[in-house]
Amino acid sequence: MRDSLGEVLVPADALYGAHTARAAENFAIPGPRLCDHPELVHAVVHVKIAAARANAELGAVDQAVADAIVAAGMEVLAGRHDRHFVLPILQGGGGTSTHMNVNEVLARRASQILRNAEIHPNDHVNRGQSTNDVMPTAIGIAVHPAAMDAVDALNRLREVLLAKAHEYDELQHLGRTCLQDAVPLPVSAVHRSQAYGIGQAVENLVLTAERLLAVPLGGTAVGTGLGAEDGFADLAVRNLAAALGTPVRRAEDPYYGLASLESLAAVTEAMSRAGRVVARVATDLRLLASGPDGGIGEVILPSMQAGSSIMPGKINPVIPELAMQTAFQLAGAATTAHLAVSAGELEVSAMAPVVTLNLLTGLPALSAATRIFADRCVAGLSWNEAAVARNLHGSLAPAVTSATTNGYEAAARDAYAHREAPDQ
Repeated sequence: MRDSLGEVLVPADALYGAHTARAAENFAIPGPRLCDHPELVHAVVHVKIAAARANAELGAVDQAVADAIVAAGMEVLAGRHDRHFVLPILQGGGGTSTHMNVNEVLARRASQILRNAEIHPNDHVNRGQSTNDVMPTAIGIAVHPAAMDAVDALNRLREVLLAKAHEYDELQHLGRTCLQDAVPLPVSAVHRSQAYGIGQAVENLVLTAERLLAVPLGGTAVGTGLGAEDGFADLAVRNLAAALGTPVRRAEDPYYGLASLESLAAVTEAMSRAGRVVARVATDLRLLASGPDGGIGEVILPSMQAGSSIMPGKINPVIPELAMQTAFQLAGAATTAHLAVSAGELEVSAMAPVVTLNLLTGLPALSAATRIFADRCVAGLSWNEAAVARNLHGSLAPAVTSATTNGYEAAARDAYAHREAPDQ
């Protein structure tokens, strides 16, 4: 096949064309590919369908050509052509090759639908569009459902924690600060506090994900709309919102929508925060379950699997450790997003692919780890009331009460003396 750069080999049965073939050679790296994340491909296709319908209505594309593009897009949405989306998600060029992979597949398949009519990936499928406005739009509508699934998982954990608070509403346990004995507090307060933190993370994730639905489609290459028909942006965005049943709307400032990755970075940060909040719950439960004989031993976690290949009977807190490691991974994604944002310049940010990859892998990881933690750990944990009662002997509540009557110094001397001779 020939393109503007010359000859390039394209498999005879491939629906993609020269651009995709060149990109497959240029970006021959391991890692997730477009066919592994059809949600991204489908998001781009939804944009293409909305654009084709808008272009037909505006007279920019022949109705029969637009109908063929729409029909080809529907086939992709049905999963019929997954194998033709061969590129890695991580790539240079700000996602141009992902965009062209979709343009070429839709053009070739639409040409076949029209009995080998010549439908061009740029002139027809991409009419009135640019990678710079299509990809931010598509990434936003691909990431939003993944974020909402993570919200559902976080809300499940919140519900389980609140149920656990209700279950142990009458129990008090010894609080600790800096890993040292402090004063008692209700177990219900512990779990309600954990649930509150999850709720705050949910609010943040919902807010940042909703902003992804303000899309720059119609801004074309730099935000001016040059290359699109008058009225294209409004019509294409309305078509997209109707097809998705989602409140997609035009970005208030399309120039910013093209030039900045801040909206994606904000979701990545919210994802990382949610993972961190979940991990904090996991860390505390893991510590409270330590021992059980040589540690705190106040919480009994469900026994999920043998914990050692050499020590029979040892059970490890594997589910909390999964939640903690997932949070570490998500923190790395947030750091990557910060770097990608800072690498943007002038009218476009070309580093969207790496942020997209981390969101499309990180949000499902957050969802899965949170659900596993909720259902296979928190829902089945219990409090060891004998250990709780034993550890309450370390309470400093009497010292706090004494200090209000006798002064801090006198109460401190009594507390130190008691600790030096605990059995007297």
